[in-house]
Amino acid sequence: MTKLPTNYPDFGLTPEERRFAQREHFYEWPGMDGPRGEIWCYTDRFSYRPGDRVLVQVSSTAPCFAMEIERDGGCFVKVFERSEISARWQETPDQCSVEGCGWETTFEFAIGADWPSGGYRMKLTAEGRDGRPIHYHHIVIVLPKTGRKPGRLLQVAATGTWRAYNTWGGSNHYEGITGPDRNLWSPIVSTQRPWARGFVTLPPNAPRVPLEMMMPPKAALRHTHKEWAYATGHSKKYASAGWATYDSHFFRFAERAGYEIDLISQDELHFHPEILFDYDCVAFAGHDEYWTWEMRDAVDAYVDRGGRVARFAGNYSWQTRLEDEGRRQVCYKGRARAEDPVYKNGNASRTTTLWEAPEIGRPGALTFGLNASNGIYAGWMGCAPRGARGFPIYRPEHWAFANTGLFYGDVLGAESHIFGYEVDGLDYEIRNGLPNPTSSSGAPEGLEILAVGLAAQAEWNADLAPDVLGMGIGEVRESAEILFGAASDANIEQLKRGNGMIVNFSRGKGEVFHGGSCEWVAGLLRHDSMVEQVTCNVLNRYLRRGSARSDRMPW
Repeated sequence: MTKLPTNYPDFGLTPEERRFAQREHFYEWPGMDGPRGEIWCYTDRFSYRPGDRVLVQVSSTAPCFAMEIERDGGCFVKVFERSEISARWQETPDQCSVEGCGWETTFEFAIGADWPSGGYRMKLTAEGRDGRPIHYHHIVIVLPKTGRKPGRLLQVAATGTWRAYNTWGGSNHYEGITGPDRNLWSPIVSTQRPWARGFVTLPPNAPRVPLEMMMPPKAALRHTHKEWAYATGHSKKYASAGWATYDSHFFRFAERAGYEIDLISQDELHFHPEILFDYDCVAFAGHDEYWTWEMRDAVDAYVDRGGRVARFAGNYSWQTRLEDEGRRQVCYKGRARAEDPVYKNGNASRTTTLWEAPEIGRPGALTFGLNASNGIYAGWMGCAPRGARGFPIYRPEHWAFANTGLFYGDVLGAESHIFGYEVDGLDYEIRNGLPNPTSSSGAPEGLEILAVGLAAQAEWNADLAPDVLGMGIGEVRESAEILFGAASDANIEQLKRGNGMIVNFSRGKGEVFHGGSCEWVAGLLRHDSMVEQVTCNVLNRYLRRGSARSDRMPW
C-alpha cells in the first residue's frame, strides 16, 4: 500500500481508533461524559415568531446554568443573557431518538419583538463536577413578520435533513439502536431531543466531507471528518447536516454582501406555505435531502405563480412525512415497500422513499431541474476522489457567469472545493461540445445545462481490494431495488456513473437556478470570489437588483 501524504492528518488517533471512527456507530447519549458531568437541552419547536414563548427542556448534572443567545448572521449579536437558572438531571427513555426525551420544561423566554429573523444560537454553560465549565449549544429560528417584502431574500433552512442525520440518543435515518437486536436505523425520528454536537457550532478548522488532499496511487481511503469528530467528541454526522456546516455560511454571506435576508425552517413550507409569496426570491443552501410532498407543492406553486428559486444545494433524494404537528419525521427509504403503512394502504405516491421511485412518480427534476439518483457522490470515499473539485463550465456566456471572466472548460470553485460531497444531475448527451438533457431525462422544458462534473453512486476500482473501500455494495443495491425493482448487475451498472450540474430553467411565470452541490457554501465560507460573484448574479437577477459586483464585498 502506498504511503500516505505527509499532510494527511492523524488527529492523534491510533490506526485502530481511526478504523473505529470510520466504521463503527458513534452517537451521543445522556451520561456519556461520565465524571465530568454534562448539560443538554432542546426546545418545543424549531421556529418562533416575535413575541412567542420558547419552552426549553434541560437536563443537567449541575444544579444551575447560565444561558446566552446570539443571532448568527453577518455579525454575531447577543440578544439575551441569564444566569443562575435552576436545573436538574432528567431521566431519558432508551428510545428517545424515536419517541422524544419527554423532559419537563426547565425555563422559558419570549422572542423579542425587535429580534430580526435569523438563526439564534443558545449557549448553555454549567459547572462540571471537576470545577471546569461544561457547555451545550442549541439553535432556534426566529421567523419574519408577515407581509409582502419586495427585494428581500428568504432562506429555507434544511431542517428535514438536520432531523434525518441527528445522532443524539441513538438512532437516525442511517444508523441506530432500534430493532430487536438494537442495531437498526429508525424510519421515525423525533425533534424532541437535543442536537448532536457539531450541528449548531463548530471550530473554523473542522474538516468538511470532501477530501482536501490528493491521494497517491492505491492509497487507502479515509474519512478525515469522522476521525476528527471521534478525536474531539463531536457527532460523526456533523459534516453531513446542520446549521454549523451548511446553512449558516449562506446566511452569513448574504448579510455581509448587503442583502436583506430572512430565515424559516422547512416546517413553514409544510404547514404555512403562504409565507413564500411575501418574497421575490427563495434560497436553499447546503445539504437539503429530505422533503415532504407538501413542501414540494409549496415551492411548485410559488414558481408557477412567478416566484424565483435560487438553489445552491445538493442531494434532493427522499420524500418524508411529518407527524404529531412536526414532532416526528417519517422516512422508510429502502424498507418502504415492506414496512411503510401508507404504501401498504395503497397510497403509493406518499410512500417515503426516493422521489424517482416508480410508485411516487415525481422526480426531483420536476421541481428543481435535477435528480439525486443521477448524481450522488463526488470527492468522497471511492467516488471520484481525485475528480473535479469544482464545476466544469460549458456555457460561460450565461448571465449567471457575468463578471467572472470564466471560459469554456474552466472549473468554477476548484480552489474552494464546491463540488461534492453529494451532487444532483441529469441524464445528458453532448452535441457540438455542449451538454443537453436527453429526451428521457425528465428535465423541464427549456432547461439549460451550464456546468457538468462527474460523480458516482458506487465505489469501483480495479486495483483496490473490497475491504479497502469504505462504502460497500449495500447502498447501491438498495437504490437499484428502489428505482428498478431489482439489484441486478445491469441495474447496478446504471448507478455507477453519475454527474453533478448547474442548470437554469423557467416554469410557469417563475424561474429556477440550481447549483446542484452540497458544498457550494464552501466557496462562500472560503471567500472564493468567482463563487461569490455567481451567487450574487443569481440573487440580483431574482431580486431585480442591479448588476452584481464582487467589490461590494467587505473582504
